[in-house]
Amino acid sequence: MTKEELLAKVQAVIDAPSCYAGLREAAQAYLAAVGTAGEKAAAEALLTRLREDVQSIDEVMPFFASDKAKELFGPEQAEAMLKQAQEVKANGGDTCFCPACMAGKAILDHAELLEK
Repeated sequence: MTKEELLAKVQAVIDAPSCYAGLREAAQAYLAAVGTAGEKAAAEALLTRLREDVQSIDEVMPFFASDKAKELFGPEQAEAMLKQAQEVKANGGDTCFCPACMAGKAILDHAELLEK
């Protein structure tokens, strides 16, 4: 993966409907810092946030099965999300399938490109 491709993943995190404000702000701060003296610090902050926020498939499955998920998404959508999570896991996936987590995982997998 090139740095340009990784920057596109950072933008994908920002654009993801599943991205919460704190992660979105860290990603925006990183993009704003690219090419400046503050880039390394912003990259470290983004990577720290991603390490905290990108969820494993095992972490999200119990949530999708919960009453809270049914309340937030409706029973049918929560059930569909649980089924999708089970399929991801059955196919060897280890990360939540939401757009923010998928882009975040790609960034973490290539963190060395941000740490330069």
